[in-house]
Amino acid sequence: MEHNIFSDITPDIVRLANLSQEAGIIEQELFTKYEVKRGLRDINGKGVLAGLTRISDVRANKTENGKQIPIPGRLFYRGYDVEDLVKGFSADNRFGFEEVAYLLLFDSLPDEEELKNFTKLLSHYRSLPTSFVRDIIMKAPSRDMMNTLARSVLTLYSYDDRADDVSLENVLRQSLQLISLFPLLAIYGYQAYSHYHDGKSLYIHPPVEGLSTAENILHVLRPDSKYTPLEAKILDVALVLHMEHGGGNNSTFTTHVVTSSLTDTYSVIAAAIGSLKGPRHGGANIKVVHMFDDMMKEVSDWTDEEEVSEYLTKLLHKDAFDHAGLIYGVGHAVYSKSDPRAQVFKSFVQKLSEEKGLQKEFALYSLVERLAPEVIAKERQMYKGVSINVDFYSGFVYKMLDLPEELYTPIFAMARIVGWSAHRMEELANNGKIIRPAYKPIHDDREYLPFSERPLDS
Repeated sequence: MEHNIFSDITPDIVRLANLSQEAGIIEQELFTKYEVKRGLRDINGKGVLAGLTRISDVRANKTENGKQIPIPGRLFYRGYDVEDLVKGFSADNRFGFEEVAYLLLFDSLPDEEELKNFTKLLSHYRSLPTSFVRDIIMKAPSRDMMNTLARSVLTLYSYDDRADDVSLENVLRQSLQLISLFPLLAIYGYQAYSHYHDGKSLYIHPPVEGLSTAENILHVLRPDSKYTPLEAKILDVALVLHMEHGGGNNSTFTTHVVTSSLTDTYSVIAAAIGSLKGPRHGGANIKVVHMFDDMMKEVSDWTDEEEVSEYLTKLLHKDAFDHAGLIYGVGHAVYSKSDPRAQVFKSFVQKLSEEKGLQKEFALYSLVERLAPEVIAKERQMYKGVSINVDFYSGFVYKMLDLPEELYTPIFAMARIVGWSAHRMEELANNGKIIRPAYKPIHDDREYLPFSERPLDS
């Protein structure tokens, strides 16, 4: 078998890694001494104010008598409550992704003509360069679709004659193209990997003009291109709820940071993809699904509150599932009483579970939603309340939609590219300074030792 130097960890590497770890460790008390906000958050989870935005607002507290009081979470897109937006297009039996994307990008809800023209524009851009699928996506397919997505985005730079132009009109054009192409890049990447590594049939369906973004995702992904109206609508709602979440989330802050250097759009979005890929950010819903798979095997009676609570306690004690001490899908850096995205999503999830005949599974999810905060409060010292987050139900939805796990996080990216684009343009419009926070050095000064005087390793 051919030796692969790219995955080989030798004893020398282990030794050097240990040296690197020792050199990198900083005493925890120093962070308190110098009042460093680790993760750019205080002990209550409140983020350090690093910028201003008109794009969205995440609300989890209100001020009363000078004190911060936790409230049920609310999420606003350009001043509109996301719950009202979802209720609006759902009541009219319309798809919402295109309408809400227009709102985030242009600060107004479109009228009928504006929405029609915007949808046509997205459809026009939903076309990859000639031979891109064959020459780029089909070659060296990655097992991770987020890496495939990032590589494809960076490669598109080579096809753009105005790749480095950071004028707002050009960045908008690039953004609309990427919003349109993300589903194709990720799904075609998955189809290529599934074919070459898993021996499955290769399907490269072209998108269909006139279909919504959600419909095209299901059409391009599924071998028979078939889907029910409810399947398309709940995927559409998922895209809307994942589209934007304030300027401080990791991938959007990455967008601001990299944009502030005035680099090109493709480099900025590739960096944001790299951030979202991390299991602390975009990959959490896969963990939720795996946790519930384990729970369904270990818990004999899914309706027994005592038995379910016992399993959740084992999770916290590192005695169950992956032994990480976490209940995945519960808790959020900002929200304490509730995540509005999860609350909006829940009614749609219930409808889909009924269509799929998975009411028992949905009942278990609902039970864990109620019990988990109680179990955590008993076992852990809490600085703020906990509730389920949007990842709690999104993985269950994707599983019910029979979406491959490899596409769970890319679907998040297919939505969040809209928010990233809006924040990139806001950063450019304000012509801000390059973002450069400070780090305090805590090392001692040392005198240089000539090579001949350095002590030998013992």
